Amino acid sequence: MTKEKVGSYRWVVVALLFFATTINYIDRQVIGLLKPTLTAEFGWDNTTFGYINGFFQLFYALGLLAFGRIIDKIGTKLGYTISIIVWSVAAMAHALVKTTLGFAIARSSLGLGESGNFPAAIKAVAEWFPKKERALATGIFNSGANIGAVVAPIMVPAILGAYGWKEAFLITGALGFIWLIFWIIVYEIPSRKKGLSKPEFDYIHSDDEEVADTKAKPIPWLQLLTIRQTWAFFMGKFLTDPIWWFFLFWLPGYFSDTYNLDMTKPGWPLVIVYSATTVGSIGGGYLSSFLIKKGWSIPKARKMSMLFFAFCVVPIMTIRYFNSEWAIIGLISLAAAAHQAWSANIFTTASDMFPKRAISSVVGIGGMAGSIGGVLFQPLVGMILDYFEKQGSKTVGYNIIFLICGLAYLVAWLVMHFLIGKRTKVEL
Repeated sequence: MTKEKVGSYRWVVVALLFFATTINYIDRQVIGLLKPTLTAEFGWDNTTFGYINGFFQLFYALGLLAFGRIIDKIGTKLGYTISIIVWSVAAMAHALVKTTLGFAIARSSLGLGESGNFPAAIKAVAEWFPKKERALATGIFNSGANIGAVVAPIMVPAILGAYGWKEAFLITGALGFIWLIFWIIVYEIPSRKKGLSKPEFDYIHSDDEEVADTKAKPIPWLQLLTIRQTWAFFMGKFLTDPIWWFFLFWLPGYFSDTYNLDMTKPGWPLVIVYSATTVGSIGGGYLSSFLIKKGWSIPKARKMSMLFFAFCVVPIMTIRYFNSEWAIIGLISLAAAAHQAWSANIFTTASDMFPKRAISSVVGIGGMAGSIGGVLFQPLVGMILDYFEKQGSKTVGYNIIFLICGLAYLVAWLVMHFLIGKRTKVEL
């Protein structure tokens, strides 16, 4: 059966995943956009802000490991439902806290709930798409992260200016419950989907030896941790995810400190940066899918695409040589877009290498690794910025961080290249 004859339901699934990821990123980005307001309200410095974000990422890491396992065991539909209920309640709970400790608890709860998004979404893509289309589908739903990052700098300052910071958390947190209604009504796996034709079912599994089996037992974590490919995914996420967290949580502060960006008004530099990431996410998925259709092997197409995107991040190291705000916005936009292109492909490598019954667990392990990297990197960013701020030079601190950003992806690519080796497909 040709691609054109396959029904549209698969793309409805992608649309659901896209909107969930959009909401996910709106909820997690609110605190970064409110940083000037909250630091004044609670007396935070950069190090304290870094530790609060570190708590988010610590529990995000623990949650990824747990949700990956849970979703492989109870299924995509129920696992996603639990995840979004937890994170939406936690997002709204930020409005109730009155102390720094309260914020740390609320952020920890948000991290725990939000951690279910990507294991569930990657598994849903693997359930509904053949391998040759997974990177594109992943790139499309993953672009929801970018749309969320674009919407938040417009939406949150508007709510802040009109109502206050508490209402910003309440309104954005409530969005998840709206999405949940559509998810419960619409989603089902192919083997249970009523009206799904045999030719369409066969197309979904046309280049995959394994059909989703709801009764298949998930692979034990300890077994997965003995496999080189698991560690390749682990290290790739560990080294690069913290860079995206920096872009997400610290760029509002960077533009506020460096260019006096008014955070009670729409942050257009941030809108430009995060809009570029949408192009990167979809383009990254498209590139490897295009190369596969041109006859490249799946591992080669993924690997060469990721190497190209790793090089696209390198120019961010030259920011210190530019005085133009627009040039700096351009360099950051390129790096952020390249990260999302990298992300679309690294997520898909998990579904390329592992059987469906292990995908959520592997994605959970890798996501946990990325969050551990964030737990270490977030406080480090705060300490670097506070140190150089005391020396009278905020920009030097940011320049050092941009240097780290520019090197991270090339290092990650080399580590993954040597860990994966020539044997890409894991037999379990």
